[in-house]
Amino acid sequence: MNRALVCIPTYNEADNLEPITQAVLKAEPRVDILVVDDNSPDGTGQIADRLAAQEPRIRVLHREKKEGLGRAYLAAFRWALAEGYTYIIEMDADFSHDPRYLPSLLDTAEAGADLVLGSRYVTGGGTVNWGVGRQIISKGGSLYARTILGVGVHDLTGGFKCFHRRVLEGIGLDQVQSTGYAFQIELTYRTLKKGFTVREVPIVFEDRRVGQSKMSRKIFLEALTMVWKLRLTV
Repeated sequence: MNRALVCIPTYNEADNLEPITQAVLKAEPRVDILVVDDNSPDGTGQIADRLAAQEPRIRVLHREKKEGLGRAYLAAFRWALAEGYTYIIEMDADFSHDPRYLPSLLDTAEAGADLVLGSRYVTGGGTVNWGVGRQIISKGGSLYARTILGVGVHDLTGGFKCFHRRVLEGIGLDQVQSTGYAFQIELTYRTLKKGFTVREVPIVFEDRRVGQSKMSRKIFLEALTMVWKLRLTV
């Protein structure tokens, strides 16, 4: 068993799952993979089981139903902590998070950072294949959250990150309220409020290659309101 675990939540990612897991295994030999499938109707879970049977570095956690990205990650975190992993990495299944950045995230964590964020909005970071509207929403969302919460992290909404286990043990996973887009904001904010160190490393975020985005108006609105709840209660 490696010391680091890449958690990949899936829902209808049948076309992406095998390519992304193979790319992760090739990019970073220090990691294992946990696929967290929310009972995908397109057979993603069955593909995950086949891959796990062929590769000991891949494990699978099956969930009964789709409950949002946040709930999938929380289940993955609890599994990782119970299994004894030291570094726990969040990563999308759709190649928007490029596996080539995994060594940078893990190296920075091993150098002492409690939470390492793959950041689009620091020098060297950026986005590819995004329209103007999406760029405005993303940058505006991060600026909005930074301003309300009073933190200096540039990319609060990003979901490519590496936690040391002491963070997940210390922030109170049972108290996490968000399920969608706001989940990433909440975890980083809780990490900062507990006094853990957060470092940003540059990544270039590329729009998904196959399938449809899980973003919705409801998820975006949840983020807008959740920022105020976090500011007042955490």
